[in-house]
Amino acid sequence: MPQPRKPTALRIIEGNREKRPLPKKEPKPRRGIPQPPPHIVGYALEEWERITPELHMSGVLTMIDGAVLAAYCMAYQRWREAEEALARMKARDKLTTGLMIKTKNGNAIQNPLVGVANRSMMLLHRFANEFGMTPAARARIEVDLHDPEHRTKADTYF
Repeated sequence: MPQPRKPTALRIIEGNREKRPLPKKEPKPRRGIPQPPPHIVGYALEEWERITPELHMSGVLTMIDGAVLAAYCMAYQRWREAEEALARMKARDKLTTGLMIKTKNGNAIQNPLVGVANRSMMLLHRFANEFGMTPAARARIEVDLHDPEHRTKADTYF
């Protein structure tokens, strides 16, 4: 599967290292913080409220990013709930610390919660990269720290 194209705003922020021409007719969504969808509750809403101000200040969040941001927050919630459930199982299971369970036949298999936690963590990482929320992604982004609002180079493009 080919690598997805990097958004122009991130290419600008990173300094357009590939030196390819920037698209002239790319849509430029309105900057801002979208409202969380109604199904974003609990841990997902806490994460939404924690990261949206930072993403907005970084210049990467637009009003149409709500669905992708919601998917990130739901992955965060699933990961956290799975990890908490595993921690409760660990407290009761000193032998396998909750990582293994027995089937009806008595066979030991990996606890399905381990898979849920791992898949959610992978999705979380993938979505976090889209918004520049990992150390590696941030290393490619330049922000003008002298600007009181920490505007990015991409702001002149939008």
